[in-house]
Amino acid sequence: MVDLKGQYEKIKERVDSSIMNVIETTAFVNGPEVHQFQKELEEYLDVKHVIPCANGTDALQIAMMGLGLKPGDEVITADFTFAATVEVIALLQLTPVLVDVDPINFNIDVEAIKKAITPNTKAIVPVHLFGLAANMDEIMAIAKEHNLYVIEDNAQGIGADYTSKDGTKRKTGTIGHVSSTSFFPSKNLGCYGDGGAIFTNDDDLAHIIRGIVNHGMYVRYHHDVVGVNSRLDSIQAAVLRVKLPHLDNYNTARKKAAQKYSDAFKEHKNIITPTGCGKCSETSFANCNCHVFHQYTLKVVDADRDALVNHLNEKGIPCGVYYPIPLHLQKAYKDERYKEEDFVVTNQLIKEVISLPMHTELDDEQIDYITETVIKFVAK
Repeated sequence: MVDLKGQYEKIKERVDSSIMNVIETTAFVNGPEVHQFQKELEEYLDVKHVIPCANGTDALQIAMMGLGLKPGDEVITADFTFAATVEVIALLQLTPVLVDVDPINFNIDVEAIKKAITPNTKAIVPVHLFGLAANMDEIMAIAKEHNLYVIEDNAQGIGADYTSKDGTKRKTGTIGHVSSTSFFPSKNLGCYGDGGAIFTNDDDLAHIIRGIVNHGMYVRYHHDVVGVNSRLDSIQAAVLRVKLPHLDNYNTARKKAAQKYSDAFKEHKNIITPTGCGKCSETSFANCNCHVFHQYTLKVVDADRDALVNHLNEKGIPCGVYYPIPLHLQKAYKDERYKEEDFVVTNQLIKEVISLPMHTELDDEQIDYITETVIKFVAK
């Protein structure tokens, strides 16, 4: 699904040198590489504060801790996403409120958000799923009307642009009150282990979060807030510093691969290809950066998706089903509040979606083999 080795070979000299520099200086935790990466990512995103941490799940949890959410507060998020999004809500004894997603772009349905708001609602967590920017204009408007926090889950969307109704562009993860991201190795900007970060333009919130990630300390052995131990180590920061200048090129390579996939599938009625933000061309992603294709996810309709998965595996083609079980049906998150009629789209998507290999090293020969194999199976 991801060719990390091929990507590494192209930056091997810089990566090896940077890692060795950390080892030689022995500044393994919170060293200069971490501080430099923080500054460089702030500049790239045009955001005031980047607070690195140990992983993307921690980033989301710490963002919620920083906002001071209390047990019982309701947090609205999408039913169709990875479990980490709802996991941290439950861990903090907040009340997760899962809602359905849009059938076209798979991101959280803004009308479903409106219906889910109660006097106990305190926050919305939109996920920029598979790398496509969620409808942040509408989400921020809802949040403003109801005095809610917006916590962007940007684990899959780093580098994507969101174009507002007034034409201004901002990077995903810089629009809400606070945002989290992951640097898991397979992400568009991935390190060689675990890593994550929190983004915000709020000075006071950034100060709180900086204490939380480091045991609640601002001065050594003075614990001013309840914190956790969640720090990005220097070796991972060194790797990320090497890769950050390549991020736009990495995302461009992914978009080009996605375009080739979509061009190959466009005449096949049983295959529904990914969409963009609606503001860009429906047939080309070349001039729009709304989707950075962390995953390339198809819908296979009137065909046996699970049989296709088995067929691709037999042909040596990796693929994934993201996600096979909706969160509202997961044992850990079942709740009598949820009614199946409220999750019509999600319940259909889990039967139809399939993600094909997507990474910076995909070449035309590989894409041709993958697309031909899918088309032959679906068309028969």
